[in-house]
Amino acid sequence: MTELTAVRTVDYHTGGEPFRIVDTRAAELPPVPGDTVAERCATAIGPGGSGTAPRRGELDDVRRLLVQEPRGHAGMYGGFVVSPDDDGAHLGVLFWHKDGYSTACGHGTMALGAWAVDTGLVAAPDHGDVQVRIDVPSGRVAATVHRDGGRTTGVTFRNVPARVAARKVPVATTLGLAEADIAHAGACYASVRARDLGLEVSRAALPDLVRAGREIRTALATHPGTWHPGGPLLSGVYGVILYEELPDTPFGPHQRNVTVFADGQIDRSPCGSGTSARLALLAQDGRLGAGEDLLHESVVGTVFTGRVLPSDGGEGEGEGEGGDGVVTEVTGTAYRTGEHLFTLAPHDALGPGFLL
Repeated sequence: MTELTAVRTVDYHTGGEPFRIVDTRAAELPPVPGDTVAERCATAIGPGGSGTAPRRGELDDVRRLLVQEPRGHAGMYGGFVVSPDDDGAHLGVLFWHKDGYSTACGHGTMALGAWAVDTGLVAAPDHGDVQVRIDVPSGRVAATVHRDGGRTTGVTFRNVPARVAARKVPVATTLGLAEADIAHAGACYASVRARDLGLEVSRAALPDLVRAGREIRTALATHPGTWHPGGPLLSGVYGVILYEELPDTPFGPHQRNVTVFADGQIDRSPCGSGTSARLALLAQDGRLGAGEDLLHESVVGTVFTGRVLPSDGGEGEGEGEGGDGVVTEVTGTAYRTGEHLFTLAPHDALGPGFLL
């Protein structure tokens, strides 16, 4: 970090989950080697492949500076805007969190859609919709930005196809035995019913939910259902979704969840790509009929609405997972929270900071 003096960011929140955007092209930050976003993500993660091993490199120093205290916090999330794979997308992104990098981020995709319109990168009407196409490590996704009266009123995230990999996998935790359903939706998610562990999805239960999420992730580390045919980059449990059923709405199922990802990080939103994973499971169970939506709540009370598209609804978007799967859309809101110029004083003994 000795040569880095300042980093400019634009911050959003989507359903309460932060997303800190750094445009590496405008800032002239050092590029990550690789011909595609997926290759750059693999390079950033490093040979360990887990995304949590120590990393080297100037751009990763920027990540640590922005996610660690005193400039960030353990719950911070963000992305480096990079060039897309080709002219079919408006931008590419490398998603990051306190422990490293991720292959998917639905809430970040929604924030990037709003940012692309706010900055004029993608022209948008005062009334109507505009689609922002984004290359992420798991493939090409889209954020449809909804506009009314000259302002953004919501964003719909179309993910890569989501597919179910395993059902009712027994997992032992210190809170008891539970069953996990595994689905891939740009990243691998394990879904567990919270009440099977004697828990409810609430703020008061967060310490136990985080402990359970960590234990479940560890228990499933070698399960074959966590392997993705696309290779190691997309394999391994990224997030554990602890959910509870709420009374159905007239439009379909209603659930509340907390997603514990990376090394015990909590998603404040209902989790965009995690919602895609839940939709794939609900579709397989026959609980989502034509035209029905999942009302998906977070632990802080924010809501995403998700749906499974007809089999011919992809139209070229949501590519990258390969093979079978369902195409999903998740709608939420994203709001700008600030613009920042972060600096590192040359004699600051804390350097890029610390995490508690």
